[in-house]
Amino acid sequence: MRRSILPFALLLALSSPAIAAPSRAFVTDAIKGDNSEIMLGKMAQDQGVSEGVKQFGATLVTDHTQAKQQMAGVANQLGVPVPDGPTDEAQQEQQKLSNLHGAAFDHAFVRYMVKDHKQDIAKFRREARAHDPAGLMAAQQLPVLEKHLQIAESLEKSGQ
Repeated sequence: MRRSILPFALLLALSSPAIAAPSRAFVTDAIKGDNSEIMLGKMAQDQGVSEGVKQFGATLVTDHTQAKQQMAGVANQLGVPVPDGPTDEAQQEQQKLSNLHGAAFDHAFVRYMVKDHKQDIAKFRREARAHDPAGLMAAQQLPVLEKHLQIAESLEKSGQ
């Protein structure tokens, strides 16, 4: 009787720090990114002036809450602690946005979301090439990030 070595190889890959280190870092960064989008999305719902920005904020909170839950499952598989805070960059952006009101808030928020989602999409595309749980999750979450970028670019074009 022949047994497949695939489950053993997958277990070895997940447990080997040298092999899985990039995936572990990606998972941590992705969850921090989700925390950031949730935080900034709530801020947009509270401080946004235009209905488009408020709705986009709600979409970010919903989608990134779901993404965080999914990525937390991968974190558990890899033995990675699930971070509960945002990225340093998002924390700085929150501080800047907290001083803005009205259309100035909407404009700065949308501009940041365009820039941030372009960066995130590039990272997720790179990770999606990996044939491991983090890569599979990155590939699964890419369409949502691309949808967010389209919304942000549409809001930017409309002057928000």
